[in-house]
Formats: sequence, C-alpha cells, structure tokens
Amino acid sequence: MKPAAHPIPAPGTTVPVSVPASVPSSAPLAASPALRSRTGSGRTARPRGWFAPLNAPMTDWRGKTVWLVGASTGIGRATAVALHARGARVVASARNLQALETLAQQCPGLRALPLDATDAAAVQQAAREVVSMSGERDAEGSAPQGAGIDLVMYCAGHYKPQRATAFDLAEMLRHDQVNYVGALQLIHAVLPGMLARGAGHISLVSSVAGYRGLPNGLAYGPTKAALTNLAETMYVDLQDAGVGVSLISPGFVETPLTAQNEFRMPALISTDEAASEILRGWTRGAFEIHFPRRFTFWMKALQLLPNRMYFAVVRRFTGL
Repeated sequence: MKPAAHPIPAPGTTVPVSVPASVPSSAPLAASPALRSRTGSGRTARPRGWFAPLNAPMTDWRGKTVWLVGASTGIGRATAVALHARGARVVASARNLQALETLAQQCPGLRALPLDATDAAAVQQAAREVVSMSGERDAEGSAPQGAGIDLVMYCAGHYKPQRATAFDLAEMLRHDQVNYVGALQLIHAVLPGMLARGAGHISLVSSVAGYRGLPNGLAYGPTKAALTNLAETMYVDLQDAGVGVSLISPGFVETPLTAQNEFRMPALISTDEAASEILRGWTRGAFEIHFPRRFTFWMKALQLLPNRMYFAVVRRFTGL
C-alpha cells in the first residue's frame, strides 16, 4: 500500500476456454446450462460450508512450480525467498536483471526470468518457458506429476503520489499499464493452461489503498481497486473449475515504493513479515490476505461509512 497524505496519508481478455466434461445426470445441477456457462465446464458446483476455506489450502510447497512476477524487490522478492526455502521450484521475473541475478545467487536453484509485464508477447513467451521448466526433473531426478504452473503471483507495481490538482495523464496511464494491464497480460498467458488442467492458483497483489479513494492515491488507488474487483470476479467464475484465486491487500510495507513517502507510515512492517503473512494466508486457503490486521481492519471499517462521514474523516485525519 503506497498512497498517503500529510499527516496520516492514504495507505499503500480473459480467453474463453471450453473444458468439455461429462457429468452424470443424477449430479445436482448437472443439467443446468447456466451452471456450465458460469464454470466454463460441465462440472458441478462443490458444496461449501460457511466456515470451509475458500481456496484449497496450500501447505506443502516441495516440487511445486511457482512463478512470481515483480520479484526483484519488496514483497515479491521476500515471498520468492520464503517459497524457495520451503522447497518450491521458484521462477522470479522482473525487469531488473541484476536484482534477479542477485536473488538467484542467494537462492540456488531459483530461476531468474527477466520480463516486462507490459509486453504482451514477452509475457506469452515467458509463460511457455515456465511451463517447460515445470516439467524438468529436480536435483534428485524426480519428475513432477504433470507439467504446469501451480501458482502465479502478480506483484509488479508502480507508484507515484498524485492529486487531482496536479493531474498527470502519462503517470495515470503508466500506473494502469504496470499495476493492472500487466496482471491481465499474465492471466491471459497462464489461465488457459490452468483451466485445461483443472488446477493452479492465481494470486494478485492489490492494496488497502484500493478500498476507497484517498489523498495522493489518484493514480495508484484506482488500479488497486480494479485488481480487487478483478480477483473477486475471477474467484466467482473459477471456483468450480479447479483454479484458485487469492487477493493480497497489504497495508504499509517497507519497500522501495513506500520509501517515497515523506510521512510516518502507521503499522509499517518489513517485507519478510509480509511474506510470512502471505504464506499463512495460502495455508489457510483464504481468499483475501490482508495485513497487518491492526491497521487493515480500520481500513475495512472505513468502507462501511456513508460518503459524507467518510469524506469528513479523511479530511480530519489527513488535513487535506
């Protein structure tokens, strides 16, 4: 979460794929065309208890292929290190080749795959390379059960504070390309394969800055709100297709992006703490993983306020 204001600032095409399936006529809702349209296959909806995990819990990372886009610094880098330590086959992508090579030296066996997430052709090619890597034998000579990406995490991000009184269209569009369109490019590249396998997980790093409009978040906040809505809609569409979706909503995390802020950031945590929270969320099978909760619960509470009250609170606590 990045945007903020003085003195207490703001925090910081899917490809239709048909997977034919034959469902026994006795299965609940099996004959419903509407259900087949929603799920993209003939699979029946899985019964869900109120307290059941929204995603399949991910606890054993050994031999799993994980692709993190935006992993040269910050939350992405810390998560790559944590997953590598747990035995995952980690592929780390970012534009900064030098930072990726340093990461690979720190984590022997980690694959560095330079990538500009806004380059559609490059993302498609990178996805093919990652799938190819997932079918390789490990150091002990064991081959995976099936080639494919088990989890992809989009954590590439761009942030520059902006207010409407100093509207900068170029910066607005840059935020959109990196923070949102890049995520679409990645989903476009990996989702068809996941649907064909009926397995995989897509995790999008948003921010509590996307919960509601905040000062200095004119360019950043809307892209994070878009990611949040995207993740929610994807979950609804994919929950019965075997593909998991999770949303990561950090508060203030100590990264190169938040280093631009000139104010004291409440409940600031380290990237290692953020990575631990993310892995715990995946272990629980959570949909939204938000942290630190001592801060994010307050941000969630602001979502419930009527507009008049919300705007007054923001003005009162930011002085803007």
